[in-house]
Amino acid sequence: MPAEVLYSPEHVRALISQNDALLIDVRAEEDFAREHIPGAVNMPDIFTYLAETSEEGLSKLQQTFSTLFADYGLDGSKKAIVYEDALHTRYGASCRGYWILSYLGYPQVGILDGGLQAWRAQGGSLTAERTVITPTQFPLKVNAALMATRKDVFAALENPGIKLLDNRDKVEWLGESSSPYGVDFAPRKGRIPGAVWIEWYDFMRVDAEQSAFRSAEEIRALAASRNLFPEDDIIIYCFKGARAANTYVALASAGFQKLRIYMGSWNEWSRDESMPIEDGLPRASVPYHRQ
Repeated sequence: MPAEVLYSPEHVRALISQNDALLIDVRAEEDFAREHIPGAVNMPDIFTYLAETSEEGLSKLQQTFSTLFADYGLDGSKKAIVYEDALHTRYGASCRGYWILSYLGYPQVGILDGGLQAWRAQGGSLTAERTVITPTQFPLKVNAALMATRKDVFAALENPGIKLLDNRDKVEWLGESSSPYGVDFAPRKGRIPGAVWIEWYDFMRVDAEQSAFRSAEEIRALAASRNLFPEDDIIIYCFKGARAANTYVALASAGFQKLRIYMGSWNEWSRDESMPIEDGLPRASVPYHRQ
């Protein structure tokens, strides 16, 4: 991960004044229409898109987002700065935008630290005016090392050298709900066998609706409590790869080097009846072995 990922409101204002940034607002269209950072464009698809990690699914993901980003003027010359309400809202959508752009190989991408709430708190201006953008050619250069597919995760079940991290909400981890969108939104409830769990909120501090990632030392200590260390090969999953992207940014900022996101996550895994699950109360997190 590049050294600079989180951009303060002051830094973003400076980039805007230099015409060196395109801001991507991942909130719902009605929220964007009400008010947004001047010059921003709206792309709620970053949050809503449900990915599949088959060969066809990955091709569709790449085509969908490279086309959307091209339509929004991202040609590689400007920094793409993604924002949401705050880092702990919308299930990590701004980090998902950062990760998608990184996966597609965009050379300059960051996240507005603290989101729109931090922007407001520091006196940043807002507008309801739409931004006029000239479509361009997106510099697609897929970084496959960031992506874990369903096949990769299944193979990892019998590979003790790869660790799985589930960072969904507690009710999902315990198998009480299948998703954040309804108890029975997905067909099965439970966990990928052998995964360890750290709820995504735990990587952040939230105070008066403001949120920030914990220090690198705190993040490493939290990860170590689940036997996860900076040198480990780790695959992160949630329901659709948004909360996983939030955790990806947290761990990468703390020095973890070999991180992948299973973008299909529980939405894809649970819909494939051939994929094993663990339900009920969690058993010991040990590598899964097929019978």
